[in-house]
Amino acid sequence: MAFPKLARISMCAALCCALRLSADVVETKNGARLVGKITSIKNVIVTLNTDYAGELKIKQDQVTSITTDNPVAVKLGDGSVVVGVISAPEANKQRITNPEKSVDFVLSSIRSSWAVGEEDPDVVFRRRKWSYEASVDINGRSGTQKQLTTGYAFRAKLTGPDDTLQYYTNYLRQETEGQVSADQFKAGVDYADTINDGKTWYVRDEGGFDRVADIKIYDVAAAGFGYDFIKTKDQVFTGRVGLSYRYDEYTTPDTSNLSSAGADLGLMYGLKFKNSDLSDKIAFVPAFQDLGNFVLTHEFAYNVPIDKARWKLSMGVANNYYSRPPVGTVDKLDTLYFARLVLSWGATPP
Repeated sequence: MAFPKLARISMCAALCCALRLSADVVETKNGARLVGKITSIKNVIVTLNTDYAGELKIKQDQVTSITTDNPVAVKLGDGSVVVGVISAPEANKQRITNPEKSVDFVLSSIRSSWAVGEEDPDVVFRRRKWSYEASVDINGRSGTQKQLTTGYAFRAKLTGPDDTLQYYTNYLRQETEGQVSADQFKAGVDYADTINDGKTWYVRDEGGFDRVADIKIYDVAAAGFGYDFIKTKDQVFTGRVGLSYRYDEYTTPDTSNLSSAGADLGLMYGLKFKNSDLSDKIAFVPAFQDLGNFVLTHEFAYNVPIDKARWKLSMGVANNYYSRPPVGTVDKLDTLYFARLVLSWGATPP
C-alpha cells in the first residue's frame, strides 16, 4: 500500500532529524511531520527548506502546527508584528515567545512570516522598483545594394503593484546607396494606474522628428482608460481608449502644420514562454480635424535571453503608417526589420 506523499516525506524527515540538534517542524492534517527550515509564510503558503527533499511548499490550511528553533518575524491578522520563537503548547494553539512577552494565536491568523533582520515582504512588494533597458542594432548589407542601419534605444520603467511609469527614447538612422533613407528620433513618457481589477487610467506623451519625411517636430499627448482582457503571470492583453492632441510641424514650406484633437486607440499583448517572450503593440491616432489624417504605429518583438543575467537578443518588425505624408515622394508605410542586442539591469518588477 503506497503512503501519501507527505507521509513518505515525514519518514525521511524523522531520519534526518536524528542528525540535527534542532530544526523547524511543520505538522500537517494527514499526520506528516516535516523537519527543515521555514524560509517564509506568504500568500497562505508555508515554504520549508529541507535537506532531504529540497524546498517544499505547503498550503497553510493543511498545516496543524509550526515550531521554530530560532526567532522569526510574524505578522498577524490585526497587522501587528511579533518577533520570537514559535511553539505549539496545545492543540490548535500557537505561541510566539521573546524575552519581553508571549503571544498566543491561531495558525490561520498568520498573514506572513520572514527571517529576523529582513524586511516585511508586504512592504517590499508594494515598493516601486526601477528597471532599465539599453539596446543597439547595427545592420549592414552590401552587393547589389549598400545599406547601413544603426539604432539606439533606452527605456526606464518604475513598476509598483498598482501602477507603471515608463520613460523611453529611440533613434534610428539608415543609409542606402550613400543616401539617408531614415533619420528618426522619438522620446516619450507613459503612466498607467489601476482603478480596480482589470481597469486602468493612463496618460502619455511622445515627441520627436522624422527628417526624411520632412516632419520637423511632432508631439502626441493623450489620456484615457485601459482594460486588461487577459492578465495572468505569463500573458497580458490590454486595450486602451482615449483622447489625444496631435501636433505636426513640417519643414516643407507649402505644407500646413497640423494641430488637432483626436482619438487614441491601442492594443498591447505580451506572452512569456519558458526561455523567451514576445510583445506586440499597435496604436492608432486619428485627427478629429480630418479623420482621414491618422498615424498608425506597430511593433512586434521576440526576445531571446543570451544569458540569465542581463543580455538578450530582440528580433522583430516596426511599422509606421502616415496616411497623409507631408512629402509626396515619401511612402505612407515605413517598415523596419530589426535585430537588437539588449542590456537589462535594475530590479526585477513584481
